[in-house]
Amino acid sequence: MFSGKKLLITGGTGSFGNAVLDRFLKTDIDEIRIFSRDEKKQHDMRIYYNNPKVKFYIGDVRNCESIKDAMRGVDYVFHAAALKQVPSCEFFPMEAVKTNILGTDNVLNSAILTGVKKVICLSTDKAAYPINAMGISKAMMEKVFVAKSKTVDSNSTLICGTRYGNVMASRGSVIPLFIEQIKNGEDITVTDTNMTRFLMSLEEAVELVIFAFENAKAGDIMVQKAPASTIGDLAIAIKELFNADNKIRIIGTRHGEKKYETLLTKEEYIVAKDMGDFYRVPADTRDLNYNKYFLEGDEKLSSQEEYNSDNTNRLNVEEIKNKLLELEYVRTELERWTK
Repeated sequence: MFSGKKLLITGGTGSFGNAVLDRFLKTDIDEIRIFSRDEKKQHDMRIYYNNPKVKFYIGDVRNCESIKDAMRGVDYVFHAAALKQVPSCEFFPMEAVKTNILGTDNVLNSAILTGVKKVICLSTDKAAYPINAMGISKAMMEKVFVAKSKTVDSNSTLICGTRYGNVMASRGSVIPLFIEQIKNGEDITVTDTNMTRFLMSLEEAVELVIFAFENAKAGDIMVQKAPASTIGDLAIAIKELFNADNKIRIIGTRHGEKKYETLLTKEEYIVAKDMGDFYRVPADTRDLNYNKYFLEGDEKLSSQEEYNSDNTNRLNVEEIKNKLLELEYVRTELERWTK
């Protein structure tokens, strides 16, 4: 599949980029290009991986010329560069626009211009029924790549995307926070014990992107079915794993947070194709000259449910503990804690 090919990962110094390297450096892929603006993280990765297959490119998706130069000769692109943290995007929404929306447009235009064969854009559950700046900007990112996919021959450049929920133990996520609070003897701060979130490992995120690479058509959004848990049960599971007696303190929902996250809106669920462990949401192929839905509606839309972290498979505390133990990060922290 990737034999002898060149892959570029935008935002490649993040958690996803590292997971891709762990997955692909064992294969006969020809080259993996890491594109980001963070020279310190690139330096750390260069030392850690010490592999001639990995090439590093300093640049910014906001700068069309820098991404275009990095894409020359590339076969495939995983577009992961984004501003992802809800609070920072709330305070600096135009920065989210520049990176998540305009940056995506730059990536796609550069890919088309340089003859990249396939681009996979990574999105988030926060893009479905968005209420915060990060989710809104990622929802617009999805609209950008779906619209762009209609303007280019998919035999030349195929553009599609993935959407997934919380990636466990990724940078800035709640699992490392809870573990750090336990280690420091602090209260475990929970916003709302009944708040639910999807649970997905980095390895599963990579597998979703690979599944999209193999199965998606132009403009598709691919979604992996995922279990979820309440934040309260997640905190209890981590406490029990670490045999900790830290108090759980309720601090209340933060600005821009939802009670639960949605992976498929009800509008998408109607047209989604069930592919076993995944859903495929095909692009709407109508153009501006359509009449349907001006004069007639869709009865199914009135009764369809969305697919969210409240109606998916809900893990109990024991199941959450087993899921957490799949993570190398959690196993490492547990080993350090018990020494």
